[in-house]
Amino acid sequence: MEFLKHMNRLYKYPAKPFIKWVGGKTQLLDDIRENICSYLSNSKEVTYIEPFVGGGAVLFWILQEYPNITRAIINDINKELICTYRVIKYDVEQLIIELSKIQKEYLLLDNFERKKYFLCKRDIFNKKDNSDIDTAALFIFLNRTCFNGLYRVNSKGDFNVPHGKYANPKICDEETLRADSSILQRVEILCGDFSQTGKYAGDNVLYYFDPPYRPLTKTSAFTSYTKNGFDDAEQVRLRDFCTFITKQNSSFLSSNSDPQNIDDKDKFFDNLYQQFSIKRVTATRNINSKVNARGSVSEILISNVTNNIY
Repeated sequence: MEFLKHMNRLYKYPAKPFIKWVGGKTQLLDDIRENICSYLSNSKEVTYIEPFVGGGAVLFWILQEYPNITRAIINDINKELICTYRVIKYDVEQLIIELSKIQKEYLLLDNFERKKYFLCKRDIFNKKDNSDIDTAALFIFLNRTCFNGLYRVNSKGDFNVPHGKYANPKICDEETLRADSSILQRVEILCGDFSQTGKYAGDNVLYYFDPPYRPLTKTSAFTSYTKNGFDDAEQVRLRDFCTFITKQNSSFLSSNSDPQNIDDKDKFFDNLYQQFSIKRVTATRNINSKVNARGSVSEILISNVTNNIY
């Protein structure tokens, strides 16, 4: 019953992710809240930073839940994603007009013509010479109509996820876009490597990291977020960054995959973050192409806010 009370509180707000995002944290919000609520509740003014904003599930929730967050900064290396955030912040009504047009055109087509339409829009998106409005509209359209809502690029940096077969996808969610735009008025939006957010580290600063997860198996490494990927060396660099911001008196919470789902002897993260606190939580992941391979898995939450972990 207490869990349901928490979840009802977490989902009562109108602002929410405007895209589907593999590994999105909507289902982990209760665990995240449990680990940071006392920190946020006991702080008068907090700066909140997300260096890997992705779909923004934690961002939109936390800014509606905690009014004492007086400054928020988001960052991502994905230029098209960040362009979309900026368009929603500064020009949401024009975006809605463009998405409404695309939605009307797409939903009138049969399945065969929808696939052709999707591939045409994907080619236009990959030319990367579109206006900001067109980039944002294409980004959202492709996300809403591609297979499983994946974002994957090839070695050239081109989006290459195939068409999905959804009967009635909601391409233009006007209510969510306007609510998100309102929240984003409070947010500074950066684009680049996560390390550039280090200049904001200091007292009363809370970081939440949701980096590209370490693949549990070689065959699961199919969600390349950028053409350069995020390998173990990058995971080590992120740990070093967490150490740096800790020395600057910042607090952080970070999520990642749990290698022990596959091999209980794999202590990669346990060893990497041995100076911090690690908690294992349960999540349901539905991105495996084999239905019988989907289901509940363990994920890890890493933090230097030790009094909130246990």
